[in-house]
Amino acid sequence: MHHLQCILQAQRCLGWGPLASVSWLLLRTCRAHSSFSGTSCPRPEGQQENGVQKDFSSRLATGPTFQHFLRSASVPQEKLSSLDVVDPPPYLTVDELLGRQRKVYLETYGCQMNVNDTEIVWSILQKNGYLRTNNLQEADVILLVTCSIREKAEQTIWSRLHQLKALKKKRLRSRVPLKIGILGCMAERLKEEILHREKMVDILAGPDAYRDLPRLLAFAESGQQAANVLLSLDETYADVMPVQTSPSATSAFVSIMRGCDNMCSYCIVPFTRGRERSRPVASILEEVRKLSEQGLKEVTLLGQNVNSYRDNSEVQFNNAVSTNLSRGFSTNYKTKQGGLRFAHLLDQVSRIDPEMRIRFTSPHPKDFPDEVLQLIHERDNICKQIHLPAQSGSSRVLEAMRRGYSREAYVELIHHIRESIPGVSLSSDFIAGFCGETEEDHLQTVSLLQEVQYNMGFLFAYSMRQKTRAYHRLKDDVLEEVKLRRLEELITVFREEATKANKISMGCTQLVLVEGLSKRSATDLCGRNDGNLKVIFPDVEMEDVTNSGLRVRAQPGDYVLVKPNPGKSGDLLPLHLHPIS
Repeated sequence: MHHLQCILQAQRCLGWGPLASVSWLLLRTCRAHSSFSGTSCPRPEGQQENGVQKDFSSRLATGPTFQHFLRSASVPQEKLSSLDVVDPPPYLTVDELLGRQRKVYLETYGCQMNVNDTEIVWSILQKNGYLRTNNLQEADVILLVTCSIREKAEQTIWSRLHQLKALKKKRLRSRVPLKIGILGCMAERLKEEILHREKMVDILAGPDAYRDLPRLLAFAESGQQAANVLLSLDETYADVMPVQTSPSATSAFVSIMRGCDNMCSYCIVPFTRGRERSRPVASILEEVRKLSEQGLKEVTLLGQNVNSYRDNSEVQFNNAVSTNLSRGFSTNYKTKQGGLRFAHLLDQVSRIDPEMRIRFTSPHPKDFPDEVLQLIHERDNICKQIHLPAQSGSSRVLEAMRRGYSREAYVELIHHIRESIPGVSLSSDFIAGFCGETEEDHLQTVSLLQEVQYNMGFLFAYSMRQKTRAYHRLKDDVLEEVKLRRLEELITVFREEATKANKISMGCTQLVLVEGLSKRSATDLCGRNDGNLKVIFPDVEMEDVTNSGLRVRAQPGDYVLVKPNPGKSGDLLPLHLHPIS
């Protein structure tokens, strides 16, 4: 039996439930470039070569394939000097598409999906001859992977651009000119505004245009601005293996789908990341296997609506049995038929390495059929932690948000989940001050927090985004000071209820995956438990459960059993160490 399974089974036998002993708040053009080498101009009709008319089939075989004439089709790439370079457009040479050892500095803002996008971007640039640097001063290219979910996120980028503007002006003429690019959601949403407002921005690339970065950077070398913000119906970067940005990391994000079809009235995601499309199961499993071989101990499956995953990449998948929505939930789009669903993917991923933890985010409450809940309950290495975004506790506001459920349906799902997965840890998202929200609506959200007692929460004041349904159909009529006051009230209630929920597990033991030294003290280690809560504990020698009598110190990637110290509220004492690496 695998070691992690042994520990988890022992934990259940001894009555150790998941512990949430630490409570805190987290605020937070057609590119079909044909290759015709070796072909010649067609001869006049009837003209023969060596007495015999050239065979049409042989000439056809050397010409462009059907794929060359499909818009946005992936043209097979040829390796040139160990670099992956596609045939250049007419105005660029192959050499101009190469990085030529220029150094790239990457900054990531926003959600986990942007972290994964950063790894995809670096994978593409690395294969094209660029180097990575963590020193801003020595960078030749600075790329910001941006977020547009709230106005504050965009303001952070605008401020950062002003800082980089000064850096660009100070650039020595003897050095390669510094190029600055805006990638991701903000590039997609604002487009021309960024190019016109900040003349120092050289390139823009939307979430579906990262493959085009070498061309954009090559074009920018001429001193002109370059942009590609076209959204795709099929781009999933399935053939791009992300490059981990931290060699010492114990966990990784794996993107399984992109875009979203839910069209909640407040959300900008469908307009910045496009329509929903899922990555083929086979490519996801290949990536997870490689991460396991590299020694990583945890993967988080990512998507804007991760549990609506549906792989239709092969014809036979269309005959797969469809799963139902959660009881009492509906969608804003026509029901989709066939395809391999999230339960199938989750099952396959969890079988790759029984000692690798599996998480997923961010789900939508409507896509939690019993098949998914049963799998989480049965599989030891699928974390018993579910993120269940509520957004509001008022059915009236939920309808205005176009969430597809009422408060009553949401609460019923909460009860069903807790019955299906004993000891499950729950987290959620909430928006304070949405369009038309009354004081009574706000109090209903307060009461939902009190009723559910989440272990972790992400709470924000509403920020209206252009292009959304709310922008066109609703009025942002809640005063800013009222939004902030309601947000503070939600935060207070959340903390109180999370503390109550976490105290239930005081005295219990939990399994923690060590991440490294704690930021608060050089004598403490930190890690995360099954419920995804951060745990701080002393860096001391512990008994190795696989070698009786051996004393060792925990390292990143080790699993440690810890429990709260009754004498010091909130502190944790280690019991055993199980080194996996």
